[in-house]
Amino acid sequence: MRNGKGENEHMAQIQLPDKVKYIISQLEAAGYEAYAVGGCVRDSLLGREPSDWDVTTSAKPQQVKAVFRHTIDTGIEHGTVTVMLNREGFEVTTYRVDGEYEDSRHPKEVVYTANLIEDLRRRDFTINAFAYNEHSGVVDAFDGMEDLSKGIIRCVGEAAERFGEDALRMLRAVRFSAQLGFTIAQETRAAITKLAPNLQLISAERIQAELVKLLLSDHPDYMRDAYELGITSVVLPELDAAFATAQHNPHHRYTVGEHLMQSLLHIRADKSLRLAALLHDIGKPSVRTTDEDGIDHFHGHVQVSERMAVDILKRLKFDNDTIDKVQKYVRYHDDKPERNARAVRRAINRIGAAYFPQVMEIRRADTLAQSSYQQEEKLAQIDEVERIYAEIMEKNECISLKTLEITGNDLLMLGVPKGKQIGAILNQLLDEVLQNPENNTREYLIEKAKEML
Repeated sequence: MRNGKGENEHMAQIQLPDKVKYIISQLEAAGYEAYAVGGCVRDSLLGREPSDWDVTTSAKPQQVKAVFRHTIDTGIEHGTVTVMLNREGFEVTTYRVDGEYEDSRHPKEVVYTANLIEDLRRRDFTINAFAYNEHSGVVDAFDGMEDLSKGIIRCVGEAAERFGEDALRMLRAVRFSAQLGFTIAQETRAAITKLAPNLQLISAERIQAELVKLLLSDHPDYMRDAYELGITSVVLPELDAAFATAQHNPHHRYTVGEHLMQSLLHIRADKSLRLAALLHDIGKPSVRTTDEDGIDHFHGHVQVSERMAVDILKRLKFDNDTIDKVQKYVRYHDDKPERNARAVRRAINRIGAAYFPQVMEIRRADTLAQSSYQQEEKLAQIDEVERIYAEIMEKNECISLKTLEITGNDLLMLGVPKGKQIGAILNQLLDEVLQNPENNTREYLIEKAKEML
């Protein structure tokens, strides 16, 4: 067991939000059954704050629409209507049983049922198959409470059937495990190992959403489970190559893959930072060489990792902003400026002030995931560079053309013709100011520019 709650009595009593109570009470007053259902009940039982509240009901969509003034047909073909209360939306779904699944993604048809238990039976995991209202208390037809108390992720009924209905559930099992610190039940693991190839039927967007939730969890290193269960061989095969690549080198004590897992544990839960931690050395397997002493080297791994990281993120349909940030972080994760203000100013200019602190965070995580060899010295170097960076920013020193006290217009006034020469002179002047920040005055730079003409 990882970190499941040990005893039922540690679990919090459920306090339904007023709006959810109102929805349930209105449906009941109209003669229907209604319950809060799924993850919101699970999180409440664990004493966690649910991110949203879903309601299930015996009322059909048109009947739900008749009870409430303001509804939106968000998923009416699947039996879901969103009830709007003061601009806040709550999904209300009719009890249903799914028809046959043809493609490991979508049921051929949705059939309504009057039976709550039949509705709960089609859900993925026992800990997500709870329903609750204030009359019935917690409805737990599949021993979810026991799995919750033991910290176990287990499929409702036959695991192979649940994963056959929607292959993404295999990745969701790992994601819930990472978010909750739970263990995946043995029979559920066995079914994932067998059926993982079906994940190739799932869209990149859905895979991406689950990977991000996993990476932003308290246990991002449970990505290791995705590798061990055969999931990454389908959705992120580059990681399999990383786990298969040893690093016989004094600076390392793990395979490339395990080094990436350890890096994830040392970086804060920010999407771009966690992705960069996962991918910063992803190119190492393709560049490894071993010298005559048996020492492994990875020359050029930064450039290859940057290229591969961009390809992976594009394949998984990430947005351009995330791709740009991760590319920057991976490109500069091995950048080691000397411990003096001139070198740090140049590094800030090279990397960009907006990215520099995050690059240093990646470098620290990378270092903490290495061996103890020279680790103290490496960390001391990072500390000092960060201290100098803070000082430079506090003093508002010039670190880019934007903060240079002379512009292209000034050079035009001096008679420099439009074109490349202006850029060349500005860059020379910037170089001078990065060396000696006290020279960033308009008077000095105009005199210096005149000398260059």
